[in-house]
Amino acid sequence: MPKFDRAAEDLGNSIHLEHVNVRVPDQHLATLFYVTGLGLTRDPYLMTSDDNMWVNVGRSQFHLPSGKAQVLRGHIGLVISGRKALLDRLASIAHKLRGTAFAFREHNDHVEATFPWGNRMRCFEPDAARFGRITLGIPYVEFEVPAGTANAICEFYPKIMGMPAELWDATVASVKTGQNQHLLFRETDRPQPEYDGHHVQIYITNFSGPYRALSERGLVCREDNRYQYRFRDIVDPANGRRLFTVEHEVRSVTHPMYLRPLVNRNPAQTNATFATGHDQWLWAMGPDQNDPK
Repeated sequence: MPKFDRAAEDLGNSIHLEHVNVRVPDQHLATLFYVTGLGLTRDPYLMTSDDNMWVNVGRSQFHLPSGKAQVLRGHIGLVISGRKALLDRLASIAHKLRGTAFAFREHNDHVEATFPWGNRMRCFEPDAARFGRITLGIPYVEFEVPAGTANAICEFYPKIMGMPAELWDATVASVKTGQNQHLLFRETDRPQPEYDGHHVQIYITNFSGPYRALSERGLVCREDNRYQYRFRDIVDPANGRRLFTVEHEVRSVTHPMYLRPLVNRNPAQTNATFATGHDQWLWAMGPDQNDPK
């Protein structure tokens, strides 16, 4: 009989990293970057006015409410198939974003794209060994954290949130947030800007246990509704020392929007080259790329 590593399929308490939320001063410029440049899809059902935009990326999203620009301290990893097409799309919007922080650059294994207000994305081609079977999605969000905090961050998530974490090279805490999804906390000596309110959202299965552990430490910062609460401070479980601040929107899997189907368009489809049946971007690998048995 074949032998399988059953632990490789364990997820822990968090089962999906659903969205990253940053405020943007200009919805038009945000549309140019996320939809025209990256090739992603504005959600056609929710947040359709001019003061907020939800942008679909596989089974995850960016939430982009209007307001003073928020900049994540680190970068966001994206899987987007079609490197040349991505570069062409980014080049096509460069003149319209002149005078902003927008930039893009090729690297050996990724394309780095900078949002008009400074947020950084690293866009990778699909790689089953590295990111699982997704061809479009958010496999990780990486935060830059103060030196000497990664080990204690690795203690916080398993003990308080029930989420597996491991330490890489003594300086990076990797926290599992879903299948082939992680929050990464990389130590740096560089000065960090003040936290500006951006957040990430996760779904967890044991909803009340982490809530009790957070509440006992005075860490719950907002009670949204029966399905959702929030915390901001990551602390050392041993002594309560604050390690890093980023808001976590924590949802139960009974939340009405859990795994809501998301529309993902094929950005190669245009009115000039339209082909019937090719409107949708398939965000996962097909059966011809099945896992080895």
